Amino acid sequence: MALIRTKLPLILKKMDSYFEQAGFEAYLVGGAVRDMLMNKPASDWDVATNATPKQVMSIFKKVIPTGIEHGTVTVIFQGEHIEVTTFRTETDYSDGRHPDSVEYAATIEEDLSRRDFTMNAIAVNLRDGVLVDPFDGQGDIKKKLIRCVGDPLERFSEDGLRPVRALRFAAQLSFSIEEATLKAVPQRLNVTEKIAVERFHDELLKMLKSPEPSVGLRLMEETGVMKIFLPELLECRGVEQKGFHNFDVLDHLYYACDGTDQSNPDVRLAALFHDIGKPKVRATGKDGVFTFYQHEAVSAKMAQTILTRLHFSNQTITYVCHLIAQHMFFYEPAWTDSAVRRFLVRIKYREYEHILEDLFELRRGDCFGMNRKPVSDAALVEFQKRIEAVLAKDSALSLKDLALNGRDLIAAGIPAGKMLGAVLNELFETVLDDPAMNTKEKLLVVAKNYYAERLKN
Repeated sequence: MALIRTKLPLILKKMDSYFEQAGFEAYLVGGAVRDMLMNKPASDWDVATNATPKQVMSIFKKVIPTGIEHGTVTVIFQGEHIEVTTFRTETDYSDGRHPDSVEYAATIEEDLSRRDFTMNAIAVNLRDGVLVDPFDGQGDIKKKLIRCVGDPLERFSEDGLRPVRALRFAAQLSFSIEEATLKAVPQRLNVTEKIAVERFHDELLKMLKSPEPSVGLRLMEETGVMKIFLPELLECRGVEQKGFHNFDVLDHLYYACDGTDQSNPDVRLAALFHDIGKPKVRATGKDGVFTFYQHEAVSAKMAQTILTRLHFSNQTITYVCHLIAQHMFFYEPAWTDSAVRRFLVRIKYREYEHILEDLFELRRGDCFGMNRKPVSDAALVEFQKRIEAVLAKDSALSLKDLALNGRDLIAAGIPAGKMLGAVLNELFETVLDDPAMNTKEKLLVVAKNYYAERLKN
């Protein structure tokens, strides 16, 4: 047990000295204990104690009553925010989200009995490093098994998020779900459907950051959770694609997520929804091959609806949908420099700092999702080099890059309003075709000629 104590950060040992001085016990609980037992780095510290919130507030100088009605406060100790919760036992959950009332428990064992899974129901005494593990969570961690504490139907009735967490942990930790626990998920969908959409949002993001999101996504489909929160995805099941694809659209979306960088949630969201519009546009050509014309535009629109419903930020929605809308690019070495510049304008290269890297990463995931095999990205590397060569020529990629502005045109006699905008767009098109035209003198000549032609018409 001393080994666990050596893993405890010094800040928790020092914090415990305050509890000890006041005559209370303190334990590290939750995911941090699980992570330490799995030899993973832990950073979020949750502490359980037999001190009440008021007593905790009297022990420490800086305390925020973040969830005092549930027995939780946040202690700011040596610059760290540490959540401290009084041992508690909970009564019924009428709404499937919050306990009807919270009663303080006498022991850490009683507190652990209310937790979701055995792997999360382990505590470490901050004083001596001794593990408290009444439900053999260590055994289940060794077996890589997610098992409810006690009766799964009861645990899932208490909080409808718990089934979603089980599916997410399966993907995140590469664990299996114990049979009775898995069977209980579809039996408690009536509770799961009551959870706040923000809570599902958070779990979805955690799932997408896992090594293989496809594991959790498939479990969501099989247990019925997907039907509650992402029903549009289910329309992709059974939609065959032929050609280079070995999978139907839904499996392709799952594996496209797997094939992208797990540290990039925007790209993984885009991967999950990039082809979701295919069922709505599928047609069969004369040769019997399926076509999906304009599916990227339909997919972007559907993703906007879904992400809005799941309360993602406007910034995330706009960017993810832009990635989806632009994912069907096909570069050919025969492209002119002008074509490359127009591509950069279309993807809003100047507006989004990482758009090119993210779009290329989405393409890698898209290709991986065709047959679950990494593919050569030689074409992307070649395209990248071509783009760098074009950018080195100091290309104008937005109106802001023009050698003149609206004030210059007004001074030259072109009136403000729609005409001014039309002239600026003409100048931008001119410079996209020939960057050498981007001088004030040359652009003024083009502007005056264009304006004169417009007046004639």
